[in-house]
Amino acid sequence: MPEEDAISELILSADTIHIFGSGLNTERPAHRAIHDLQDDGWRLVPIHVKDAGATISNIPIRKEIDEGIIPEVVVLFLAPERALSVVKQFLFRFQRPDFPLVWFQRGAKNDDAVSMLEDLGVDFVVEDCIVEHIKRNSLSKNPKIPVLPWFRQTKDLSLDGCSVWSAFNGQETDILFETEFEWVGDLWDLEASQHIIPRYIRSMKKENESLEQLALRLS
Repeated sequence: MPEEDAISELILSADTIHIFGSGLNTERPAHRAIHDLQDDGWRLVPIHVKDAGATISNIPIRKEIDEGIIPEVVVLFLAPERALSVVKQFLFRFQRPDFPLVWFQRGAKNDDAVSMLEDLGVDFVVEDCIVEHIKRNSLSKNPKIPVLPWFRQTKDLSLDGCSVWSAFNGQETDILFETEFEWVGDLWDLEASQHIIPRYIRSMKKENESLEQLALRLS
C-alpha cells in the first residue's frame, strides 16, 4: 500500500472515481460519499446493480463498469466476498499498466483479494475512507471535470419491443424511472463503452456530427 502522499498523487491524477455500492439508500456511506465528494471536482460514477438507472444528485447509477472503460480509482463499499469478486473481474480484464487504484473502504477488505493485488504489484488501499483522505489532505481536482450530459435507454411502456433513448444535461432533479433500463452512461461512457447499445448509437453518427450532437438528435 503506498504512502499517504503517493495515494494523494494517484487520486489527483485521476479524472474519475468509480464507487461500488453507491445506491439509493441514503443511510449508506456509499450514497453519502457521492454528496461528500460532488463539489471536489472529480467525475463520480456510482455503481449499484439493484439501483442502476436511477440517479444520485443528478448522477446516473451504472450497473457495472462496461467493457472498454478503463477505471482509474475504484472504491469498494462492499462486503469482503463481493469485493473479492470485483477484484477477480479486474484481474481478468486489466493488465498491470491499466489497473486502477483499488480502495477497500473499512469493512471491505478481503485477504485473498489483497494477496492477488500484492502478487500483481499494483496499488491498493485498505482500512481507510477515501472521503476522509480527500478531506484531511485538502484535495480537489483542478481543473474540475465539468458536468457531462448523460443518456439512458429504456424499454418502451407500450411493450411493443421498441426502446426509448433519452438525453439529460445533469441539471435535472433526481428521478426514479419506472421502465426497465437497458443502458445508462454519460458522454465519456458513450464514447468508450463496448456495450452493444453505445456501439450501436455510435454507428449512426453522420459526417461532421459530434457524438453529443448525435445523442441529442436520437433522443
